[in-house]
This record gives sequence, structure tokens and C-alpha cells, in this order.
Amino acid sequence: MTKYAILGFVWLCAIIAGFSAVTALPAFAVDNMQSTDAPDLTSVRAKIDAKNYAGALLELRGLAEDNQQADVYNLMGYTLRKTGDYRTSLTYYTKALELQPDHKAAREYLGELYVETGEMAKAEEQVASLKQLCPDGCEELEDLQKAVAAKAGN
Repeated sequence: MTKYAILGFVWLCAIIAGFSAVTALPAFAVDNMQSTDAPDLTSVRAKIDAKNYAGALLELRGLAEDNQQADVYNLMGYTLRKTGDYRTSLTYYTKALELQPDHKAAREYLGELYVETGEMAKAEEQVASLKQLCPDGCEELEDLQKAVAAKAGN
């Protein structure tokens, strides 16, 4: 083999190895960054949809003990906020965002917490964060903007 053939072969191997490494990684959408070890939250979400916050909290507390996962903490924050426990809710939203700073639902719900507690400047900070996460818009951004506008209209 010539020197150029060997170099060509080495480059081809490097390209294939690089391509394999890239394609072997799972592709996650920005708004669905659950890891494969995330717990199934279907029943929790059903309880929340049914406004069975006590049942959701009971299940979430068990999940939170075994899972340091942003979705678990976000739903815990949401459920606590809906029961009026704003201080503890803030703790769980903060933890969710420590684990996953680009968690759009946690940003929306944290902003809604700030709207509900009258901290409009902090709510606007969450709007700004969502604008960065969703340059083309997203449901979380729209929902938080509606909540901010509704509070401003009162």
C-alpha cells in the first residue's frame, strides 16, 4: 500500500468511528429529556389531572425518595403549589432546575408560582428563560405569558 492509501484508510476509519459514536447516542428532544431510568409518572399525572393532589403527593413522595429526577421534583412542586404550600413547592422547582436547567415545565410552573405569590419580576425572569429555551415559541412559554398577562390585568 502506498502512503496515501494508508492515510486514506486511517481517515475513513476515523470518520466511521466518529459517525458510529454520534449515531449511537440517543436523541432527546429539548422538551422530553427523560432518562431511560426515569420512573413511570402516568398514574401521578392522572391523579393530578383529577385534582387528587393528596394521592399524587403520596405517590410522588415515594418516588422522590428513590429518584433524583427533574420530572419527579417538578411534579412534586406543581402538586404542592396546587395545595397552597408555596414554600415547599419552590424548593422542589429549584431542585428540578438544578438537575435540569432547561426543564421547560419547571420554568413555567416556577413562573406561575411567582405570579401566584405576586413576585412578578421573578415570573418575568422565567418568561425570559423560556424565550431562550423556545426561540420559536412553545406551550410552556405561552401558558406562562397568559398567567402573567392575567395577573397584570387584575
